[in-house]
Amino acid sequence: MPKPRFLAALGALGLLGVGLTACATGFQADVSRFESQLPAPQGQTFAVVADDPALSGGIEFGQYADLVREEMAELGYVPGSPETADLLVRFDYGVDDGRQRVVSSGVRDPFFDPWYSYRPRYYRTRDGRIFAVRDRAWGYGFYDPWFRSNDVRSYTVYTSDIEIEIDDRVTGQRLFEGTAEAMSRSKRLQYLVPNLVEAMFTNFPGNSGETVRISIKPEDQ
Repeated sequence: MPKPRFLAALGALGLLGVGLTACATGFQADVSRFESQLPAPQGQTFAVVADDPALSGGIEFGQYADLVREEMAELGYVPGSPETADLLVRFDYGVDDGRQRVVSSGVRDPFFDPWYSYRPRYYRTRDGRIFAVRDRAWGYGFYDPWFRSNDVRSYTVYTSDIEIEIDDRVTGQRLFEGTAEAMSRSKRLQYLVPNLVEAMFTNFPGNSGETVRISIKPEDQ
Protein backbone atom coordinates (compact mmCIF):
# COMPACT_ATOMS: atom_id res chain seq x y z
CA MET A 1 0.00 0.00 0.00
CA PRO A 2 1.11 3.62 -0.51
CA LYS A 3 3.93 4.86 1.72
CA PRO A 4 3.29 8.05 3.72
CA ARG A 5 5.54 10.22 1.57
CA PHE A 6 3.62 9.20 -1.56
CA LEU A 7 0.22 9.83 0.02
CA ALA A 8 1.32 13.25 1.24
CA ALA A 9 2.63 14.18 -2.18
CA LEU A 10 -0.47 12.88 -3.90
CA GLY A 11 -2.78 14.88 -1.67
CA ALA A 12 -0.73 18.07 -1.97
CA LEU A 13 -0.50 17.87 -5.72
CA GLY A 14 -4.05 16.68 -6.34
CA LEU A 15 -5.37 20.11 -7.29
CA LEU A 16 -2.77 20.26 -10.04
CA GLY A 17 -4.00 17.02 -11.64
CA VAL A 18 -4.22 17.05 -15.40
CA GLY A 19 -6.88 14.96 -17.17
CA LEU A 20 -5.62 12.43 -19.66
CA THR A 21 -7.39 10.10 -22.03
CA ALA A 22 -7.24 6.50 -20.95
CA CYS A 23 -4.09 4.52 -21.54
CA ALA A 24 -6.28 1.43 -21.27
CA THR A 25 -9.87 2.19 -22.30
CA GLY A 26 -11.90 3.26 -19.31
CA PHE A 27 -9.21 2.76 -16.65
CA GLN A 28 -8.94 5.54 -14.06
CA ALA A 29 -5.93 6.12 -11.86
CA ASP A 30 -4.04 8.99 -10.29
CA VAL A 31 -0.36 8.78 -11.20
CA SER A 32 2.23 10.80 -9.30
CA ARG A 33 5.87 10.71 -10.42
CA PHE A 34 9.10 12.28 -9.18
CA GLU A 35 12.34 12.10 -11.15
CA SER A 36 15.92 13.14 -10.39
CA GLN A 37 18.64 12.53 -12.98
CA LEU A 38 17.07 9.38 -14.39
CA PRO A 39 19.27 8.68 -17.41
CA ALA A 40 17.70 8.54 -20.86
CA PRO A 41 17.80 5.01 -22.31
CA GLN A 42 21.24 4.41 -23.82
CA GLY A 43 21.70 0.71 -23.25
CA GLN A 44 21.71 0.83 -19.45
CA THR A 45 20.77 -2.47 -17.85
CA PHE A 46 18.05 -2.84 -15.23
CA ALA A 47 16.53 -5.47 -12.96
CA VAL A 48 13.08 -5.50 -11.37
CA VAL A 49 13.18 -6.48 -7.70
CA ALA A 50 10.55 -6.71 -4.96
CA ASP A 51 10.47 -3.72 -2.64
CA ASP A 52 8.75 -5.98 -0.10
CA PRO A 53 11.02 -8.96 0.71
CA ALA A 54 7.92 -11.07 1.37
CA LEU A 55 7.03 -10.86 -2.34
CA SER A 56 10.49 -11.75 -3.61
CA GLY A 57 10.53 -15.00 -5.56
CA GLY A 58 6.74 -15.32 -5.66
CA ILE A 59 5.06 -16.56 -8.83
CA GLU A 60 2.42 -13.81 -8.73
CA PHE A 61 5.04 -11.13 -8.17
CA GLY A 62 7.03 -12.54 -11.08
CA GLN A 63 4.07 -12.17 -13.42
CA TYR A 64 3.54 -8.53 -12.48
CA ALA A 65 7.29 -7.84 -12.54
CA ASP A 66 7.32 -9.11 -16.14
CA LEU A 67 4.88 -6.32 -17.04
CA VAL A 68 7.24 -3.72 -15.59
CA ARG A 69 10.19 -5.38 -17.33
CA GLU A 70 8.39 -5.20 -20.69
CA GLU A 71 7.60 -1.51 -20.22
CA MET A 72 11.21 -0.69 -19.30
CA ALA A 73 12.50 -2.65 -22.28
CA GLU A 74 10.14 -0.79 -24.62
CA LEU A 75 11.64 2.46 -23.36
CA GLY A 76 15.08 1.24 -24.44
CA TYR A 77 16.59 -0.08 -21.21
CA VAL A 78 18.16 -3.56 -21.30
CA PRO A 79 17.10 -6.35 -18.92
CA GLY A 80 19.88 -7.57 -16.63
CA SER A 81 20.44 -9.24 -13.28
CA PRO A 82 20.10 -7.60 -9.83
CA GLU A 83 23.79 -8.30 -9.14
CA THR A 84 25.16 -6.38 -12.13
CA ALA A 85 22.39 -4.13 -13.49
CA ASP A 86 22.95 -0.39 -13.74
CA LEU A 87 19.46 0.31 -12.41
CA LEU A 88 17.41 -1.44 -9.75
CA VAL A 89 13.66 -1.08 -10.30
CA ARG A 90 11.94 -1.65 -6.96
CA PHE A 91 8.32 -2.68 -7.42
CA ASP A 92 5.43 -3.08 -4.97
CA TYR A 93 1.65 -3.44 -5.28
CA GLY A 94 -1.41 -3.96 -3.13
CA VAL A 95 -5.14 -3.49 -2.60
CA ASP A 96 -6.96 -2.59 0.63
CA ASP A 97 -9.94 -4.31 2.27
CA GLY A 98 -12.42 -1.87 0.78
CA ARG A 99 -14.96 0.59 2.11
CA GLN A 100 -18.73 0.42 1.90
CA ARG A 101 -20.50 3.11 -0.10
CA VAL A 102 -24.24 3.82 -0.30
CA VAL A 103 -25.97 5.50 -3.26
CA SER A 104 -29.61 6.64 -3.15
CA SER A 105 -31.94 7.40 -6.03
CA GLY A 106 -31.10 10.64 -7.81
CA VAL A 107 -28.24 11.51 -5.44
CA ARG A 108 -24.61 11.35 -6.44
CA ASP A 109 -22.10 9.92 -4.03
CA PRO A 110 -20.03 13.05 -3.26
CA PHE A 111 -16.98 10.94 -2.51
CA PHE A 112 -16.67 10.28 -6.24
CA ASP A 113 -17.08 13.89 -7.33
CA PRO A 114 -13.86 15.30 -8.76
CA TRP A 115 -11.81 17.08 -6.10
CA TYR A 116 -14.79 18.03 -3.90
CA SER A 117 -15.98 16.80 -0.52
CA TYR A 118 -19.06 17.67 1.52
CA ARG A 119 -19.25 18.18 5.25
CA PRO A 120 -22.01 19.39 7.57
CA ARG A 121 -21.56 22.66 9.42
CA TYR A 122 -23.60 23.08 12.61
CA TYR A 123 -25.13 26.30 13.95
CA ARG A 124 -26.94 27.09 17.19
CA THR A 125 -29.70 29.71 17.29
CA ARG A 126 -30.26 32.06 20.22
CA ASP A 127 -33.16 29.95 21.44
CA GLY A 128 -30.91 26.85 21.61
CA ARG A 129 -31.99 25.08 18.42
CA ILE A 130 -29.25 23.40 16.34
CA PHE A 131 -29.40 23.07 12.58
CA ALA A 132 -26.89 21.83 9.97
CA VAL A 133 -25.87 23.31 6.64
CA ARG A 134 -24.05 21.20 4.08
CA ASP A 135 -20.79 22.94 3.23
CA ARG A 136 -18.87 22.11 0.05
CA ALA A 137 -15.09 22.25 0.24
CA TRP A 138 -12.18 21.14 -1.88
CA GLY A 139 -11.29 17.54 -1.19
CA TYR A 140 -9.61 14.47 -2.65
CA GLY A 141 -12.04 12.16 -4.41
CA PHE A 142 -12.58 10.19 -7.57
CA TYR A 143 -15.34 10.83 -10.07
CA ASP A 144 -16.72 7.67 -11.65
CA PRO A 145 -19.84 7.95 -13.84
CA TRP A 146 -20.48 4.23 -13.52
CA PHE A 147 -21.15 4.63 -9.80
CA ARG A 148 -24.64 6.07 -10.37
CA SER A 149 -28.01 4.46 -9.75
CA ASN A 150 -31.71 5.25 -9.57
CA ASP A 151 -32.09 2.86 -6.62
CA VAL A 152 -30.80 2.82 -3.09
CA ARG A 153 -27.91 0.36 -3.00
CA SER A 154 -24.56 -0.23 -1.40
CA TYR A 155 -21.29 -1.49 -2.80
CA THR A 156 -17.69 -1.91 -1.74
CA VAL A 157 -14.97 0.30 -3.16
CA TYR A 158 -11.37 -0.89 -3.12
CA THR A 159 -8.24 1.24 -3.36
CA SER A 160 -5.34 -0.37 -5.19
CA ASP A 161 -1.89 0.97 -5.94
CA ILE A 162 1.55 0.20 -7.29
CA GLU A 163 4.84 1.85 -6.40
CA ILE A 164 7.99 1.95 -8.49
CA GLU A 165 11.35 3.26 -7.33
CA ILE A 166 14.45 3.28 -9.53
CA ASP A 167 17.90 3.43 -7.94
CA ASP A 168 21.42 3.59 -9.28
CA ARG A 169 22.70 0.19 -8.13
CA VAL A 170 26.31 1.33 -7.66
CA THR A 171 25.76 4.63 -5.83
CA GLY A 172 22.36 3.86 -4.29
CA GLN A 173 21.05 7.23 -5.50
CA ARG A 174 17.28 7.41 -5.93
CA LEU A 175 16.52 8.41 -9.53
CA PHE A 176 12.75 7.96 -9.76
CA GLU A 177 9.73 7.48 -7.53
CA GLY A 178 6.21 6.90 -8.76
CA THR A 179 2.85 5.72 -7.50
CA ALA A 180 -0.34 4.87 -9.39
CA GLU A 181 -3.53 4.62 -7.32
CA ALA A 182 -7.04 3.68 -8.39
CA MET A 183 -10.45 3.03 -6.89
CA SER A 184 -12.78 0.40 -8.26
CA ARG A 185 -15.34 -2.20 -7.27
CA SER A 186 -12.85 -4.95 -8.05
CA LYS A 187 -10.13 -6.20 -5.72
CA ARG A 188 -8.63 -8.65 -8.22
CA LEU A 189 -4.95 -7.82 -8.57
CA GLN A 190 -4.87 -9.74 -11.87
CA TYR A 191 -7.17 -7.04 -13.26
CA LEU A 192 -5.84 -4.02 -11.38
CA VAL A 193 -2.05 -4.35 -11.50
CA PRO A 194 -1.67 -4.59 -15.30
CA ASN A 195 -3.77 -1.43 -15.72
CA LEU A 196 -1.86 0.40 -13.02
CA VAL A 197 1.46 -0.56 -14.61
CA GLU A 198 0.26 0.72 -17.98
CA ALA A 199 -0.90 3.95 -16.35
CA MET A 200 2.47 4.38 -14.64
CA PHE A 201 4.37 4.10 -17.92
CA THR A 202 2.09 6.37 -19.95
CA ASN A 203 4.31 9.28 -21.07
CA PHE A 204 7.01 7.98 -18.72
CA PRO A 205 8.73 9.49 -16.77
CA GLY A 206 6.35 12.45 -17.04
CA ASN A 207 6.91 15.83 -15.45
CA SER A 208 8.49 15.52 -12.02
CA GLY A 209 6.09 16.46 -9.25
CA GLU A 210 3.01 16.33 -11.48
CA THR A 211 -0.05 14.20 -10.79
CA VAL A 212 -2.05 13.07 -13.81
CA ARG A 213 -5.37 11.25 -14.04
CA ILE A 214 -6.34 8.37 -16.30
CA SER A 215 -9.95 7.00 -16.54
CA ILE A 216 -11.17 3.67 -15.09
CA LYS A 217 -14.38 1.62 -15.40
CA PRO A 218 -15.67 -1.33 -13.38
CA GLU A 219 -14.18 -4.71 -14.20
CA ASP A 220 -17.46 -6.11 -15.55
CA GLN A 221 -17.80 -3.48 -18.30
